[in-house]
Amino acid sequence: MMQTPLERAIELVGGQSALATLCGVKQGHVWHWLRRAKRVPAERIFAIEKATNGAVTHQELRPDLFPVAAEDAA
Repeated sequence: MMQTPLERAIELVGGQSALATLCGVKQGHVWHWLRRAKRVPAERIFAIEKATNGAVTHQELRPDLFPVAAEDAA
């Protein structure tokens, strides 16, 4: 099964607690994004992008807010 961008971010930084610390939230928030909300709140996507040194982008995390332009996808 393919990982979601959030799952990749969690793995890259070393776990939910590590990502939470880097984003300035509690671990329970990260769990909620992963298991209940199924998406990251818009106000946290750039913190995750920074935490992963750009390995997980804001476009990947929220394509509904930041669609990839057709010329960028090619």
